[in-house]
Amino acid sequence: MHLLKTQLLPLIESAMEGLGLDPSLAEKMLQPAREPDQGDLSLPCFPFAKTLGIAPAAIAENIKEAVPNHPSIGEVTAVNGYLNILAEPSWLAEQLLGGALEDGAGSAKRSVLIEHTSANPNGPFHVGRARNAILGDTLVRLHRLWGNDVTAEYYVDDMGKQVAVLAWALEHLSGDEVERLLAGREPVNPLWAGKADHERVRWYQAAQLLRKNSEDAANIEAAITKLVHASEHGDTSVLTAFEEAYQPVLDGMLETLGRLGIHFDRFTKESLFVTNGDVGRLMESLGNLEINGSADNGAQYLDLGARGLKGKTEFFYRRGDGSSLYATRDIAYHIWKWQQSNELINVLGEDHKLQAQQVGLTLEELGHKRPEVMFYSFIKLPEGKMSTRRGNVVFMDDLLEEAKAQAAAVVTELRPEYDQETIANIAEAVGRSAVRFNIINVSPEKGFTFRWQDALNFESGSAPFIMYSHTRACSIRKNVQEVDSSLLNGSVDTSSIGDIPEGMVALLRTLAVHNDRLEKVVREHRPHLFAEYLLHLANAYNSFYRDCHIIENGSVNQLYFALSELARNVLKNGMEGLGIVPLETM
Repeated sequence: MHLLKTQLLPLIESAMEGLGLDPSLAEKMLQPAREPDQGDLSLPCFPFAKTLGIAPAAIAENIKEAVPNHPSIGEVTAVNGYLNILAEPSWLAEQLLGGALEDGAGSAKRSVLIEHTSANPNGPFHVGRARNAILGDTLVRLHRLWGNDVTAEYYVDDMGKQVAVLAWALEHLSGDEVERLLAGREPVNPLWAGKADHERVRWYQAAQLLRKNSEDAANIEAAITKLVHASEHGDTSVLTAFEEAYQPVLDGMLETLGRLGIHFDRFTKESLFVTNGDVGRLMESLGNLEINGSADNGAQYLDLGARGLKGKTEFFYRRGDGSSLYATRDIAYHIWKWQQSNELINVLGEDHKLQAQQVGLTLEELGHKRPEVMFYSFIKLPEGKMSTRRGNVVFMDDLLEEAKAQAAAVVTELRPEYDQETIANIAEAVGRSAVRFNIINVSPEKGFTFRWQDALNFESGSAPFIMYSHTRACSIRKNVQEVDSSLLNGSVDTSSIGDIPEGMVALLRTLAVHNDRLEKVVREHRPHLFAEYLLHLANAYNSFYRDCHIIENGSVNQLYFALSELARNVLKNGMEGLGIVPLETM
């Protein structure tokens, strides 16, 4: 709790110095207590035992006795070698209602470019792909909540083999041929008739079957490879054909992402760095490096083993025919990105770790910084890894429809008085929020198996649980407005707060660590920790609501209402930070 730490640090430093300890150690060692029941801050005294020649428990007791009374301190205890400090609730209330949470990033505001999603535009978004998009968008939102200036970037793979396969298929296969080839697969869901990502993926899947099983497979592969090489040499006619093939698919994917609340500030095409000459100039620079090498076929590479890379140390950046590889263009893209922002964050699947190392080392060799990367593990089905090629996927459009339907059933049962339009709007918001939260709530480095019952869980510990706490606070505001609308924008006197109920204490302590948690999440790229925090806040608010009656006998307790309003705003902003829809009525 930084709010408390700023008050305590001088007191702890003075107490430590009086005992013959180095006071500068307090800054690093005074940290949040591991468990809330231990206190808000804790100082482990074990490292001091050797210096003072006495037991840690005695040291903690001595520091406790040396810490003077202070308005911010509620209780100081020495337990098993730890000094534990609990904030004074009335002081917390005064600080929080006085605007202590409003500073955020303050002068530390940064310019950040976050690249995420960048999925190949060859078919609809499925749940596996969506983890990148949801995690990336959540990072964007949380950075903005912290106060950073953020650009959300989509890097369009407009010249790779998958786009070439799609372009070849659309040119060479009729609709009847596609359906004949895919006769054993489920047809397009009628809900998505006319949605290009769902329709064109079938051309892609049919072409993949022909590449694998057709008697003409060798010729098909040669034609596709020719298209890829032409695009890599900047052939504008081929690049135009590619764009005509993938753009309707990309538009469909973006429509799905928009339904999840995911939007981008900029789309940058991979081919840009070929056609503008950046890749050509980059390959010349790489060829002049001392770690450059050439293969027998004329291809060129960097020996990154000389720079500490383990395993596959030869990083090929140029083919024998002079064309570039994907990673080469990625390096050119990153050099360009460093001209757009002073902080870069990439969201990548765990299968990109080697390439990220190669790109990072090459950037450093050229005198540039490497970007920060948030890696994530993949989502699987119970049957195994999802694959657009095999058609073994759960499409995000289908998941959102199912989530909406299940949410509508719950709302209809709980609120039979609502009309169909109201039910549909609430169900759409609840469904989207539940799907997002199911993915955000898992640590990125942990893989998990997708199950419908988990994704659509509307019970405690879910997005709808958080949403309901927010609507409860909104309902209280409406009720107060009916009693006395002048109280909505009024200030509250915190100078003489009396006894504070247990539920209010829990809420105060939870609100007080909001900025600490948000800063940690933004710094370490760990959005699941903020999801965890919002669940704690929703629980704390419910306890507060139980113990602190804001309106009683027609009279409004202004202190309780002020705290309810603070919690409502923090919940609302936090929900928007996770992409959860902050409804006012459910």
